[in-house]
Amino acid sequence: MTAQRVAARGPRMWWRAFVGFYPPRDASAQQLDPVAKFLYSARSVILVISAQAALIAGLLAIAVRKFDLLSFVLVLVGFVTAHMISNLSNDYFGYRRGHDTPDSPRMRYTMHPIASGVLDARTLGIGLGILAAIGVAIVAYFWVARGLVALIFAAAGLLLLYLYDAAPRPLKSLGLGEIAAFLVWGPLMVGGGYFVITGEVSADAFLASVPYGLGVMSILMGKHIDQADFDRPHGHRTLPVVLGDRPARAVNRAFVAGMYLTVAALIVAGRLTPFAALVLVALPRGVRALSVMASPRPDAPPPDYVGWPLWYHRVCLVHNRLFGWVYVAGLALGALVT
Repeated sequence: MTAQRVAARGPRMWWRAFVGFYPPRDASAQQLDPVAKFLYSARSVILVISAQAALIAGLLAIAVRKFDLLSFVLVLVGFVTAHMISNLSNDYFGYRRGHDTPDSPRMRYTMHPIASGVLDARTLGIGLGILAAIGVAIVAYFWVARGLVALIFAAAGLLLLYLYDAAPRPLKSLGLGEIAAFLVWGPLMVGGGYFVITGEVSADAFLASVPYGLGVMSILMGKHIDQADFDRPHGHRTLPVVLGDRPARAVNRAFVAGMYLTVAALIVAGRLTPFAALVLVALPRGVRALSVMASPRPDAPPPDYVGWPLWYHRVCLVHNRLFGWVYVAGLALGALVT
């Protein structure tokens, strides 16, 4: 067994599936072990946004001394599980509807679990069955433990994930997918997660979700700008297709800037502690994202660039990943001190 093949297997590769970037679409994907194949197929690199949303909800609960460890763990697992199901569903319906053609951006920047044959039907079915069972069990637990409001939060989130891509007329083709992402990873995950952890609805939790929701929206907006040239002639009316390239880039720059402005406003209003200003650590990457989005995408990727044709998506993902961690760190410091 070669060193390359060894490197493609085991916990180290599973970890890379979460913290790296999308793997290239080439034959090396077939060398991955079944767990790594499933993690990459579920696009685990983007699952960090769901984990961070759960951590934000948990830290907000700690700050008011109403933290429940079991509820937090279930929220974390539930958010990541739902996100994995959504990613796999996105690819399934994209492929079934003929959107994920060989020349599509989705088929170019990384392996497609179905079209590439990386996952056979049995592995995919088993994986989805396990994920669905976990999700149903968690929703049932919170329905019993927290009542109807918990079920409403869960149903709203799952409905938006379904409407985003699986519905007959998906939100992402109506120019509403980016808004759905903001609602899911902002108010529903953070605000709803806070509720099922503490048993209380909190305006502060909903407000604290806004900067993070804007960040997730910027990631999806960047991706759809990258794909607009393909989406437009195929009738996929994402928000960048509706707006046009330059206005879409301007709007996405506003999303990124808004992340910092809303944190500042919440600190001034006393809704967040001054420790939340730790997000300034991510500002250089934010400035980098703003700079990249100020100019049209290059015609070809730089040498050794991974993930082409994703350009704005990648710079927004790299920024939001750091922003999320330092936001979490700021909330953690605030929870410890207050």
